[in-house]
Parts: sequence; C-alpha cells; structure tokens
Amino acid sequence: MTSQPQQSEQPPPSRRKFVGGAAAAVGAAALTGVTLGASAPAQARPATGRAAAASSAATCTVIPNKYGEPFEVCDDELFIFMANYKPFENPGFFDTVIGDAMRAAFPGVKIKAVAWDQPVRYEDLEKAGVVPDIILEDPRRRIDRDLEPLGWTRDLTEDLRTTGIDLGSLNPAAVATIKARSDGGMYGVPVFVDEYVMFHNKKIFDMKGLRTPANGVTYDEAFRLAKKLTFEKNLVAYKGYLQHPDLYLEFNQLGLYPFVPGPGGTPAPEDVKVNITSEGWQRLGSNLERFLLHPHNIFTTVDDYLLTGHVAMAVDSLWKLNAYALSPLYLQEDDAEEWRGLADGIELGITSVPVLGSGDNAVYQPNSIAAFLPPQSAKKAQALQVLKWLVSQEGQVELARHGMKPALRSRAVEAAFGTAIPELDGIDTSAVFWGDNAVLQNYENTEYWDLPMYSVFRQHVLQDGLRVSSALKVTETVDIPAYIKSQVAAGFDW
Repeated sequence: MTSQPQQSEQPPPSRRKFVGGAAAAVGAAALTGVTLGASAPAQARPATGRAAAASSAATCTVIPNKYGEPFEVCDDELFIFMANYKPFENPGFFDTVIGDAMRAAFPGVKIKAVAWDQPVRYEDLEKAGVVPDIILEDPRRRIDRDLEPLGWTRDLTEDLRTTGIDLGSLNPAAVATIKARSDGGMYGVPVFVDEYVMFHNKKIFDMKGLRTPANGVTYDEAFRLAKKLTFEKNLVAYKGYLQHPDLYLEFNQLGLYPFVPGPGGTPAPEDVKVNITSEGWQRLGSNLERFLLHPHNIFTTVDDYLLTGHVAMAVDSLWKLNAYALSPLYLQEDDAEEWRGLADGIELGITSVPVLGSGDNAVYQPNSIAAFLPPQSAKKAQALQVLKWLVSQEGQVELARHGMKPALRSRAVEAAFGTAIPELDGIDTSAVFWGDNAVLQNYENTEYWDLPMYSVFRQHVLQDGLRVSSALKVTETVDIPAYIKSQVAAGFDW
C-alpha cells in the first residue's frame, strides 16, 4: 500500500504494477451496423514499425515503450485506453466489471483495452502516431494536463444529441465537472464516480461504547466523536478521524471554484485570478482545522485506517471499500496477503462523508471517470455506440454490480450495487448513494491551473503553524502565483 501523494490524490502517473497486456476483445457491431470478424482477445505481437497481421488484412502499429515489452494496436481494433483509476491496474478487472458484458452486447467489434503504463503511456502512443478511440480518464485534472496538449479532445455536444445520449440522466455534478474543463463545449461523458465515503472501524467504537455514525452525520457530530475516539490504551494510540485536507478543499462540498471568472478567452498566466479567502473558503478552512489540530489526532495518511487498525473514522474513496472487504477483483497480487492480515484489525463499515450543517445533503464533488472520444479516431461511429451502451442502464448496472458507483442514477443501479461482490455481504453500502455530489459553481470564463492546494493545510497549518485564515491568504497571494510562474517557465499551461 502506498501513502497519499504529496500534492493530490492523482499525481503524474508512474509505473504502478499495471496488468501487462490487458487486451480485451469487446464487441459493438450491433449498434454500428458494421460487420466485422468475431470478437477475440487482442494479442500483442513483437515486431518493428508497421506490420500486417498474419491472420487478417489488418495493419498493426507497434508501440515501443520503456519496458521493452511487445505491444501493438491493429486498425481492426477499437482501442480503449484507461488511466487514473487504481483498479484498472488489476489483471482481468476491465473484462470482469464491464468488458465481458460489452463483448456480449457487441459481438462483432474487436476492442483492445489497456491501462496506462501497461506497458504504454500517453507519450508512447503519441510518438507511434496511435490515438485511442475511447479514453477513460479523470476529467477534473487530465483534460488540461494530458488530453488537450495531445489534441485528443473535441466537443461532443452534437454527436451526443444525434446518438441519443442523454446527459440529463447522468450525475449532474459529474457533467458540470466536465463542462468546467471543456471550453464551453462538452469534451466527455461521465461513466462512473469513485465516490468518497467515511470509513469507520466498529472495533474502536465498541472500545468506547459508542455507536457508529449514520448517513448524514455532520462535521460537528463527527468532531465530537473524534475527540472521544482519540485516546491511548495499553501503549497504543488511537486516532478519531483522518481526512485528506487537499482533497477536502479540491472536492469541497460548497462547490467553490478557486478561479475568478474573467472576460472570456484565454487569459495570460499573469492575469489568472484566484480567490480562496472568501467567506465560503474560510468556512471550509475552519471546519477542518479543528480536526487536524486536535491533540494526538495527528494527520498522517488515510491509509492508516487499514495499515494500523487504530483509526476510528477516515474519509477515502469507494474502491477501497471493495479492497478492504478483500474482494480479489480489487486486490493487487502484491498487496493481497498483507491486506488480508491487516483486515483482521478492522470491523469495516461506511457512512456518508460528513455534511457541513444539519439538513445538508451535499457530499464531495464527484471524483469521476469520463469517456473521451478523440477527433483523430477513424472509428468515431463505433466509439459513440459503445459509449451509448456504456452509459445505458444495462452498462451502468453492470458497473454497479461490481461495486462501482455509476454516473446513471436509477433504482435499478442502486439495487444492483455490489451484488457481484460477495465480500460486501453484511456491509451497509447505502452511503454510496446517500446525498448529492456538490456541483461546481461559477466556472464559466475561467482558465484551469492545477493549483498547489496542499500548501494550505499540510504546509502552512501543520508545518508552519499558521492559522487557517492566514494559510489561505498566503496560498492565494504567494504560493499560487509562484506556482503558475514556475509552470510557465517549465513550458506548461496547467
């Protein structure tokens, strides 16, 4: 298990034990009207340059990579590239959660599905002149960091209309996140949300004779519990509450956007304005500050919920529910034995992320994965039909069955959640669908930069000892302008 990244939950990607050669044969001819050969597993074959596949008329492009592993994409394959969702790394994950069902739905189109760095990366694809037909990626940060610089974005608004993909049926907050990054258009479509929930360890609550929290718990209530559950016993320190402060601000429950709207167009870097000192930001700051500064409730990493078994409550992402429940689908081979041993130290449960006030129902902004269809693809029609199925009730129920929160909200989706994950039996998972994701506000006419929000709490409050009000001011007036200036000097525009 790795600790939380220093700046964000999704740092620039690195080699992370991705499943090698994850090629899935998937079908889609039923909706495209295109007749292709029967679907079969796509295989990487060693070669150099461009080569004609021996068994068909397909032409295959070999993609060199830093690992020297053979990998190629053929022109009779619909190529799906996936990134920035941890379980994508696991062998067989894509096929099990959606690939096999997609194959059954579309028996006539071959699809090669591969996750970032197994063995190829974006830069490898670019050098080889290969563009994916569908990209499953984090829209919040990667549109600006990866997809736009590569020229792999296009406005899908008209295609979605003519294809009959109804954005109104999907998570409105996830749709807004994509719109905020799409320069007035719609570059992608949300597929699922790796929701944030609050994990609790009933063993620690039982030690103090306390009930575990219910969905809709407020931060005030959580703080009162945290104080009671931060204690020492038999030379063991127990922490009441851990929540990653960067993510708390970035996915904030007020829907606040740090960028100040401008007159339109693309402002010069020095003209980008931010505001993280408003009343709303101050409210967010003071709300979390008390948890971080409570004696002995020292922030380390939310992974300590499992690593130590000594954390009563911790806010973390949904995929870990399945992993902590020891679903083989979500466990990486190298971690499985260790995690099985660590799981003995917890009695797993979840509730919704605490809300800011009584009667509120806004949880984090959506930590979503969206589908993007690059303009260079020669298979746009096929990709659109696969996407239409992917966000249909049939496709979304399949994701829900395997412990994922789909972008489509329906009774069928909610009823299906976790039914293919037997390890979730006996665990109350209602928190997954409780409340509504906060919707990003006032994002029109803004230019996105990947701001160093870590400096607020982890630098200025926890290391420098500033009050959070001062930390927000220093971050806004000093750290953010310096960051943008350094990024420009390095040749980046995010």
